Amino acid sequence: MADTVPTGVLRTVGRTPLVELTRIDPTSHFRLFAKLEAHNPGGSIKDRSALELLSEGIRSGRLIPGRSVVVESSSGNLGIGLAQVCGYFGIRLICVVDPRANRQNIAIMRALGAEVEVVTRTDPVTGEYLPVRIRRVREILAGTEHAYWPDQYSNPLNPRSHHATMREIREALPGGPDYLFCATSSCGTLRGCAEYAREQQLPVTIVAVDAEGSVIFGRRPAPRLIPGHGAAVRPALHQDGLADEVVHVSDLDCVVNCRRLAHREAILAGGSSGAVLAAVRRMGDRIPPGATCAVILPDRGERYLDTIYDDGWVESHFGDVTHLWRENGPMAEVTPC
Repeated sequence: MADTVPTGVLRTVGRTPLVELTRIDPTSHFRLFAKLEAHNPGGSIKDRSALELLSEGIRSGRLIPGRSVVVESSSGNLGIGLAQVCGYFGIRLICVVDPRANRQNIAIMRALGAEVEVVTRTDPVTGEYLPVRIRRVREILAGTEHAYWPDQYSNPLNPRSHHATMREIREALPGGPDYLFCATSSCGTLRGCAEYAREQQLPVTIVAVDAEGSVIFGRRPAPRLIPGHGAAVRPALHQDGLADEVVHVSDLDCVVNCRRLAHREAILAGGSSGAVLAAVRRMGDRIPPGATCAVILPDRGERYLDTIYDDGWVESHFGDVTHLWRENGPMAEVTPC
């Protein structure tokens, strides 16, 4: 975070706890630690990005309370983080979402004072919502005085905010982790952690966890149910070589491992948290005995109570899969870089 950190609730962004997961796999030959980003005041890792993206503009005078209008596209968590920062400083926020953003996220944004627009049509070329959201952001910018687009997908302040995420993990684990598992969407977290690790010459293997159906690492787009990781358009923040390995996980992987985490560790986390845990399980046989692994759990599970944690929703999409989070569960696909 740059120079002057705001007072009040925004001072609580970051410095989230790191806890060891000992019950999710008691037979594991390596240690596994989880960075609980749900402990940020807005409930997700995106609070870090939101504060960094807007603080610079506020300090420089580019953003002026009572006059400026922040316009951004979000699947939910960044929108909440931006709504919190904008609400604190008295700045108008217009957030463009799509039908995959859950109702609770939209309600939280509105409760914090944001104006939320929901695009309802997919892009005719890609079949995805993201290109339509971006076009709508540009339309609002063109028609709104004093509008500012933080652009989480290309703004280098996004990854810069996550240098602190990696620094906190390193400080909590002497010498740092041997493996870091990180979900990808805007690539801000992945790039920020990778940049810090390489600047500090940390001997850590960085594993990017992406969704099946995401195009970030060169795959063809396909429908995805669970927001929070993956992308329909490769973000400008993406760079080749950020990750040492890439693991692709399915929606079912996310559900099973979120439910296993809740049952065994009493941690209620969001869909991308299930994704990173699925990746750990897939790579488990390749991780050396005694190694230290860290996973970043990006958000809290209360926002997924009517999807991932709803038995009816799960059964309607995947059938009766209850046995999977009580046993070994499905494996994800891993791709060496």
